[in-house]
Amino acid sequence: MTLRGGDPAEIGGYPLEARLGSGGMGTVFLARTSSGRPVAIKLIHQQFAGDDEFRIRFRQEVAAARRVSGAFTAAVVDAAPEAEQPWMATTYIEGNTLAQHIAAKGPLNGAELRRLAIGLAEALRDIHRVGVVHRDLKPSNVVLSPEGPRVIDFGISRAADQQTLTMTGRVIGTPPFMSPEQLQAPRGVGPRSDVFSLGTLLVYSATGHGPFDADSPYMTAYQVVHEEPSLGAVPAALRAVVESCLDKEPEGRPSADELLVLLRDLPSDLGGTETPAAGASRTRDMITQHHSGAEATPPPAVPAAAAPAGPGTGSSGAPAGRRLRRGWRPVLAAAIAVAAIGGGVAALKTGGFGGSGGDKGDSVAAPAAALPDGFEPWRNTVQGGDEGIPDELRCVARGDALFCGGGGVVATRISAVDGSRAWTAKSPGVPVQGMHLVGATDDTVLGYRFASQDAPQGPPREVVAIDADSGRELWSVPSGAQSTAVTGRTQDAVVAGSAVVTVDASNSRFEARDAHSGEVTWKTPFPAGTQCAPVPAGPRLFAMCATEAEVDALEVTHPTLQTLDRASGTLGGPIAVDGPARPVGVDQGGLVLLQEHREGTALAGYDGVARVDPASRKVTYSRLAKTYAGTPGMADGTVYVSGQTGLVTALDPATGRKKWSRQTPVEGASGPVAGAGALYFSSATGRVVALSQDDGKPLWTTDPQAEGPSGGEGESPRVTVAGRAVIVAAADNTLFAFDAQKPPKSG
Repeated sequence: MTLRGGDPAEIGGYPLEARLGSGGMGTVFLARTSSGRPVAIKLIHQQFAGDDEFRIRFRQEVAAARRVSGAFTAAVVDAAPEAEQPWMATTYIEGNTLAQHIAAKGPLNGAELRRLAIGLAEALRDIHRVGVVHRDLKPSNVVLSPEGPRVIDFGISRAADQQTLTMTGRVIGTPPFMSPEQLQAPRGVGPRSDVFSLGTLLVYSATGHGPFDADSPYMTAYQVVHEEPSLGAVPAALRAVVESCLDKEPEGRPSADELLVLLRDLPSDLGGTETPAAGASRTRDMITQHHSGAEATPPPAVPAAAAPAGPGTGSSGAPAGRRLRRGWRPVLAAAIAVAAIGGGVAALKTGGFGGSGGDKGDSVAAPAAALPDGFEPWRNTVQGGDEGIPDELRCVARGDALFCGGGGVVATRISAVDGSRAWTAKSPGVPVQGMHLVGATDDTVLGYRFASQDAPQGPPREVVAIDADSGRELWSVPSGAQSTAVTGRTQDAVVAGSAVVTVDASNSRFEARDAHSGEVTWKTPFPAGTQCAPVPAGPRLFAMCATEAEVDALEVTHPTLQTLDRASGTLGGPIAVDGPARPVGVDQGGLVLLQEHREGTALAGYDGVARVDPASRKVTYSRLAKTYAGTPGMADGTVYVSGQTGLVTALDPATGRKKWSRQTPVEGASGPVAGAGALYFSSATGRVVALSQDDGKPLWTTDPQAEGPSGGEGESPRVTVAGRAVIVAAADNTLFAFDAQKPPKSG
């Protein structure tokens, strides 16, 4: 792809010719040496240049790449890890990544598969011989060059005798291709962790899916650690070798040298792959594209239809995850650190986007910003229907009551004063990632319930209404699941005044009910040939729709918005929006959407803002000065993007102009939530930063309060404000509360 405005003309004296790709940590450019040889230059994003911990990590990457430069990797040509904006130049390897190849052409077989296996084993042998552990061997880090496979991106590698650098609150890797020990004890991984990853890579290459595939990162992680791999579609000649690589214990796996001997003894033609079982043939492309570094290969056009259609269902609305093993118990939440696919919305309040706020003046905090009477700081953990399901709650405050839900909890009522619980309604089944509480009215709480694997005849998910005072279930209704595919947010039901609007189980219509009685007030079919999701916008409600073909292909580039009358369900005329775009909030009565910038199927960030005026039906577009990667949100008329490394940027929704940018120490933060005179962003570890709304000046930061990774991009806000009390949801259903004027001391 061509260079963009703002790209440098040269780096380190190397003239740049084109962009090759961009990731969370940097951008890769094609350049030339003085003799005309092509090189790939990885330029680290400016916001990380001042981060000492990141610089250490980048120096380690350069050192590791230099140690392993050889026939099976990209040799380091030049590097400047101490430059104002660090960079590294390597030989340019022409070819597609393994992920791109399989997504476009399908699995490998026969002699081609054998050559790949031997080439990767040779690469591991050379990498391990110089004392380096790669730790992120996955399809997007393997380039299929004309000379054979090359292993790239040593961004999280380390020397075998070196202490692991784990950035604050973060465990790094890609769950479907991580070893059990990397998920459980990442500081102790050795060379045979790479052998396990190679085993998963060979299964993916032969079948188009991983040996531990599941419909949520939690389940994938559990299966990696505890379950046997699915190898039925792997050619028989290769299967025994792969089984040895996938031993749960490192000492049970061959070394890279031993593996090479085993592979060389295989027949020259392994034979074709067997047909995968129904529902198990999807590629891992959507997951493998979510990596933290930039790739040194140009991404070709990839048919998006090969990717899964959503986090919970296929396009037909059939439940996903029903084929998973019973007795599921997830492992450490470290598995979700980099696999936050799709996003979510916080527990919803009327007319808003949860903690994201709404129109100016629509603050989440109580106007008086006083503490609830008798308030003392508190901490609580809420057990769900299956105590092994790790998830985070999301909460809304109603006076001194706090209503929370998510994971194995449909909803729970907690005192905002002291954290005591009045009641808890549990969900027996495995949740869909990102689906939390629906919301609350004055007398009713609404949440999601997921069916147990022991109840295959029941609906896979339901919206459940619970009496706010007694905790008694009032009614339930099966719920559809296309919102993520349409809007990019996990929000299949919304509270609108005293009603709740849901999508029916067949994903064919909207249904409105009185939140307390469950009485149906109206039903509105989706426009013909479309899938739709409800989008709240202040006092209004929109239907965001896309054609079934775009939803199936996961390429919603031509969405439409239609007003959805809350009283009658009448749809207004369609308003076309340039997509893909994600709703983030409201400003002066208009719905604000961020326009997504994608590279292939991977979300690279946001490069534009659109504002829809429902009265005039006019859409105003503004380009952003650059592509901002991270978690979007909106509060009090300002759009915010919080980057994975803690950079928070404030943007004007009317012009796209940057108001301010501030580096914070809270990685993987979601937010914003406005209240008690500040903006709050927090991570899954419970670390919170309070910023001034005017200029982003840090007011205070807390230490982590829970074990686990910091969190992935696109997650919904974790903070709820009740007057001056700040309530924070963290990993493993941990909740804690403190006075905004007396935050927990850091350090």
